Amino acid sequence: MAESERLRAIVLRRTNYGEADRILQLLTPKGKRSVMAKGARRERSKLAGGIELFALCDVVLRSGRGDLALLTSSRLVAFYRHILEDYDRMQFAYTSMKLIASACEDIESPEWYYVLAATLEHLDKPTANRQLIETWFYLRYSALLGNEINLRLDVSGNKLDPDRLYMYDESEKALRAAEQGSIGADHIKLLRLIDAKSLEQIVQIGGIEAVIADCWLLARQHAAV
Repeated sequence: MAESERLRAIVLRRTNYGEADRILQLLTPKGKRSVMAKGARRERSKLAGGIELFALCDVVLRSGRGDLALLTSSRLVAFYRHILEDYDRMQFAYTSMKLIASACEDIESPEWYYVLAATLEHLDKPTANRQLIETWFYLRYSALLGNEINLRLDVSGNKLDPDRLYMYDESEKALRAAEQGSIGADHIKLLRLIDAKSLEQIVQIGGIEAVIADCWLLARQHAAV
């Protein structure tokens, strides 16, 4: 008898198959799942409404042949519709899903699901600073790949000095002291907070307008995307 499991899931990709079916890539706390949703493209399908992009879903999967499970039930837990109302947020949502879909092929961790779930939830909040969310994502993404940025020491192994300016050295993937650098004490303080706290905590931080763009660029460079 085929076994079933109920999971929270995020749809990473949907591909039409045959006349009315869909093949889904789902990200769950137990890893990525490839799933067949039979009849999901039919007008009255009970599955279609529970497998939206930019949403948190509750799904029931039944083991099938090979790696492809069968979707037997789906329900929307949360639909992040505000992401669709902002082009930049929507583009980053796609980017984050694409990066995680690729990364979890090589590194299995339940953290991929929680990072993506938090990212989508807060991208849906129009008042949340998008660059702050992206910076948090890139730092988490890098750390899960085993490439955590060092925010204590520079490229020479010296402690970062609050009275000096730094630049990001892409070849060394670390900070280098530079007279014309754009990263100062306030940047480093914010980056350390972002690196240490949950996204729910850091979106409450205010007064970051003068430094967040530089922090975002550094995090993006470090993630090499």
